[in-house]
Amino acid sequence: MGGEIIVFVGFFGVIFGIAYLYLSTRNKERLALIEKGAEASIFVRGKKGHTQPIWKVLTLNLALLLMGIGAGVMLGGMLSELLGLDEDFVMPGSIFLLAGTGLLIGFFLTRKMDRED
Repeated sequence: MGGEIIVFVGFFGVIFGIAYLYLSTRNKERLALIEKGAEASIFVRGKKGHTQPIWKVLTLNLALLLMGIGAGVMLGGMLSELLGLDEDFVMPGSIFLLAGTGLLIGFFLTRKMDRED
C-alpha cells in the first residue's frame, strides 16, 4: 500500500518540478533580456487575429483522428476477412496507421489555415 502513495506523490512532484523549472527559467530569461534593453514585443507570440482559435484546431484534429480510427477498423476487418490475415495483427496495425495518417492530414490542414490568414 505504501508503494502506491510513493508513486502518486512522485508523479505530482515531477509535474510540479517541470512546471517550476519552466516558469522560473522563462522569468530569468525575460529579466536578462530586459536588462540588455530588448523590446517587450518579443514576449508576445502573435496577434490574436492572425492565429486560428484553438477550438477549431482541436475539432479538426479530433475529427480526423476519429475518422482515421474508424477507417482503420474497417480496413482491418476487410483485410482479415478477405485475405484471411490474423485479426490480432491486422486490426491494431491498420488502426494506428490510419489514425496517424489522419493526424498528419490535420497538421497540414492546420498549417494551411494559419498561412491563409
